[in-house]
Amino acid sequence: MQLKMPFTSQMLELNYYPKGSRFYEAYKNGSELDHLGFRVEDVEERLKRLKKIGARLAVKPWSEGDTMLAFVKDPDGIWIELLGHSRKKSKERNC
Repeated sequence: MQLKMPFTSQMLELNYYPKGSRFYEAYKNGSELDHLGFRVEDVEERLKRLKKIGARLAVKPWSEGDTMLAFVKDPDGIWIELLGHSRKKSKERNC
């Protein structure tokens, strides 16, 4: 679900990962922030830059239609989602 504030480009997306999803985890008290997502011009280039300053790769880049996605973890373990235009179309692959 995505919530968007009128007259801005800011958006809040609420996610639910069912059992069987590669991102599912059983709820535990304190399991609050799942991840922060950012649109970027070039996912692979931004990924390289983030890794140079201490981010750790969580999920390798993959394409879903026209969108490329990747996940890194910041030094505190928070997942950061990178979204951008795909260089080529391909089916989602499990990483």
